[in-house]
Amino acid sequence: RARGMQPSLPPYEVLPVEVSMEDMPGSKTEMPQGTTVMSRSTTVTVEEPPPPPRDHLVWSLFTTLYGNFCCLGLLAFFFSVKSRDRKLLGDNSGALSYGSTAKCLNITALGINIVIVLIVVITVA
Repeated sequence: RARGMQPSLPPYEVLPVEVSMEDMPGSKTEMPQGTTVMSRSTTVTVEEPPPPPRDHLVWSLFTTLYGNFCCLGLLAFFFSVKSRDRKLLGDNSGALSYGSTAKCLNITALGINIVIVLIVVITVA
Protein backbone atom coordinates (compact mmCIF):
# COMPACT_ATOMS: atom_id res chain seq x y z
CA ARG A 1 0.00 0.00 0.00
CA ALA A 2 0.95 3.60 -0.34
CA ARG A 3 1.07 4.35 3.39
CA GLY A 4 4.84 4.65 3.45
CA MET A 5 4.76 7.05 0.51
CA GLN A 6 2.63 9.76 2.13
CA PRO A 7 4.19 13.20 1.91
CA SER A 8 5.76 14.39 5.12
CA LEU A 9 4.41 17.45 6.87
CA PRO A 10 6.25 20.71 6.30
CA PRO A 11 8.34 21.94 9.22
CA TYR A 12 6.32 24.21 11.48
CA GLU A 13 7.66 27.01 13.66
CA VAL A 14 6.80 27.09 17.29
CA LEU A 15 5.06 30.38 18.13
CA PRO A 16 6.36 32.35 21.07
CA VAL A 17 4.21 32.27 24.18
CA GLU A 18 3.29 35.98 23.98
CA VAL A 19 1.73 35.58 20.47
CA SER A 20 -1.86 34.40 20.38
CA MET A 21 -3.74 33.01 17.40
CA GLU A 22 -6.39 35.75 17.60
CA ASP A 23 -3.77 38.38 16.75
CA MET A 24 -2.69 36.60 13.56
CA PRO A 25 -3.79 37.98 10.14
CA GLY A 26 -6.97 36.32 8.88
CA SER A 27 -8.24 35.50 12.34
CA LYS A 28 -11.89 35.78 13.31
CA THR A 29 -11.36 39.09 15.11
CA GLU A 30 -10.34 40.78 11.80
CA MET A 31 -13.51 39.73 10.01
CA PRO A 32 -16.60 41.92 10.01
CA GLN A 33 -19.45 41.03 12.32
CA GLY A 34 -21.83 38.42 10.89
CA THR A 35 -19.26 36.77 8.59
CA THR A 36 -19.63 33.03 8.42
CA VAL A 37 -16.58 30.92 7.70
CA MET A 38 -17.21 27.51 6.20
CA SER A 39 -14.58 24.96 5.47
CA ARG A 40 -15.06 21.74 3.59
CA SER A 41 -12.92 18.71 3.65
CA THR A 42 -13.11 15.65 1.50
CA THR A 43 -11.62 12.33 2.44
CA VAL A 44 -10.92 9.90 -0.37
CA THR A 45 -10.00 6.34 0.50
CA VAL A 46 -8.35 4.40 -2.29
CA GLU A 47 -8.08 0.67 -1.82
CA GLU A 48 -6.07 -1.65 -4.00
CA PRO A 49 -8.13 -4.40 -5.59
CA PRO A 50 -7.38 -7.85 -4.19
CA PRO A 51 -4.99 -9.94 -6.27
CA PRO A 52 -6.73 -12.27 -8.71
CA PRO A 53 -7.09 -15.87 -7.52
CA ARG A 54 -4.54 -18.37 -8.75
CA ASP A 55 -5.62 -20.96 -11.29
CA HIS A 56 -2.66 -23.42 -10.95
CA LEU A 57 -2.73 -24.09 -14.71
CA VAL A 58 0.98 -24.89 -15.12
CA TRP A 59 0.98 -27.22 -12.11
CA SER A 60 -2.07 -29.00 -13.48
CA LEU A 61 -0.44 -29.34 -16.90
CA PHE A 62 2.64 -30.99 -15.38
CA THR A 63 0.46 -33.23 -13.22
CA THR A 64 -1.48 -34.27 -16.34
CA LEU A 65 1.68 -35.00 -18.32
CA TYR A 66 3.83 -36.64 -15.65
CA GLY A 67 1.58 -38.03 -12.94
CA ASN A 68 -1.92 -38.64 -14.20
CA PHE A 69 -2.95 -41.27 -11.66
CA CYS A 70 -6.67 -42.13 -12.10
CA CYS A 71 -7.05 -39.03 -14.30
CA LEU A 72 -6.57 -36.71 -11.30
CA GLY A 73 -4.18 -34.58 -13.35
CA LEU A 74 -6.68 -34.29 -16.17
CA LEU A 75 -9.40 -33.26 -13.73
CA ALA A 76 -7.07 -30.71 -12.15
CA PHE A 77 -6.28 -29.33 -15.62
CA PHE A 78 -10.01 -29.09 -16.36
CA PHE A 79 -10.69 -27.14 -13.16
CA SER A 80 -7.67 -24.89 -13.81
CA VAL A 81 -9.01 -23.95 -17.24
CA LYS A 82 -12.45 -23.27 -15.72
CA SER A 83 -10.78 -21.10 -13.06
CA ARG A 84 -8.92 -19.10 -15.72
CA ASP A 85 -12.16 -18.61 -17.68
CA ARG A 86 -13.95 -17.34 -14.58
CA LYS A 87 -11.05 -15.01 -13.77
CA LEU A 88 -11.20 -13.50 -17.28
CA LEU A 89 -14.95 -12.94 -16.90
CA GLY A 90 -14.37 -11.11 -13.61
CA ASP A 91 -16.01 -13.75 -11.39
CA ASN A 92 -13.37 -13.92 -8.66
CA SER A 93 -15.41 -16.13 -6.32
CA GLY A 94 -15.99 -18.73 -9.04
CA ALA A 95 -12.33 -18.56 -10.05
CA LEU A 96 -11.29 -19.04 -6.44
CA SER A 97 -13.56 -22.07 -6.08
CA TYR A 98 -12.33 -23.77 -9.26
CA GLY A 99 -8.71 -22.87 -8.45
CA SER A 100 -8.86 -24.37 -4.97
CA THR A 101 -10.40 -27.56 -6.39
CA ALA A 102 -7.58 -27.77 -8.93
CA LYS A 103 -5.04 -27.24 -6.14
CA CYS A 104 -6.54 -30.06 -4.02
CA LEU A 105 -6.54 -32.42 -7.00
CA ASN A 106 -2.92 -31.55 -7.78
CA ILE A 107 -1.86 -32.17 -4.18
CA THR A 108 -3.70 -35.49 -4.11
CA ALA A 109 -2.16 -36.62 -7.42
CA LEU A 110 1.30 -35.55 -6.25
CA GLY A 111 0.92 -37.46 -2.97
CA ILE A 112 -0.24 -40.62 -4.74
CA ASN A 113 2.61 -40.36 -7.26
CA ILE A 114 5.19 -39.99 -4.49
CA VAL A 115 3.78 -43.08 -2.74
CA ILE A 116 3.87 -45.05 -6.02
CA VAL A 117 7.48 -44.03 -6.68
CA LEU A 118 8.46 -45.02 -3.12
CA ILE A 119 6.77 -48.41 -3.49
CA VAL A 120 8.51 -49.05 -6.82
CA VAL A 121 11.92 -48.03 -5.41
CA ILE A 122 11.49 -50.20 -2.32
CA THR A 123 10.27 -53.14 -4.41
CA VAL A 124 13.15 -52.91 -6.91
CA ALA A 125 15.77 -52.41 -4.19
